[in-house]
Amino acid sequence: MNDMLPMLYETIFGITALFILTRFVGKTEIAELTPFDFIAAIVLGELVGNALFDKEAGILDIGFVIIIWGLIIYIIEMITQKFKGSRFILEGKPSLIINKGDLIYEEMRKNRMDINEILQLLRMKDVFALQEVEYAVLETNGELSVLKKAAYQTPNKKDLNVAPIEPQIAMPLITDGEIIHDNLDEANLTEEWLHDELTRQDFVLHQVFYAEWLEGKKMFVLPYKKIKKKDWEKK
Repeated sequence: MNDMLPMLYETIFGITALFILTRFVGKTEIAELTPFDFIAAIVLGELVGNALFDKEAGILDIGFVIIIWGLIIYIIEMITQKFKGSRFILEGKPSLIINKGDLIYEEMRKNRMDINEILQLLRMKDVFALQEVEYAVLETNGELSVLKKAAYQTPNKKDLNVAPIEPQIAMPLITDGEIIHDNLDEANLTEEWLHDELTRQDFVLHQVFYAEWLEGKKMFVLPYKKIKKKDWEKK
């Protein structure tokens, strides 16, 4: 019981000091954390947590740890602002995942991403069909910035007084070169139909990385094709 009251004081002080430090070094939100911000947050929390449960550590010790670590973070932030080259080391740099409608498999491998993760990030941007995307950039915070193809950009059909069409979700039929049989069944399609459709587009299954289907539209197919990094660097 005698240890509880000091721990209460130390906890309140630690939380307050961390809040002030966070406001001081920057206003980065959780969803926008860079890898360095993430590491800094974990280390800072660990330091404060260890100090709270160390019987020999008091408020002054916790304050000292927070101030020292805060100064380190602040100095590093100043360095990244003054020397642009250091940003790539500490914060990373964006990766072009989709270029002119084609997936860049090399960048996907570098970022350890599969097609399902790409589709999930696209859905979070209200994009439910890969074929609608012209460019997609994986930002340093893990979010995907998307530029749709011209046909899918504003003005929308309401602006043009065009009768709306019931929205659809694209159905992936092939991912990572493998047929998704559950999706075929859900779409009331057969494997024979799929092979015939691939043949009509001059493909065979082992050439296809990804294919998606929308009712009333031609099946969208992406073959195994690499786009060199220099194509992105030219932009």
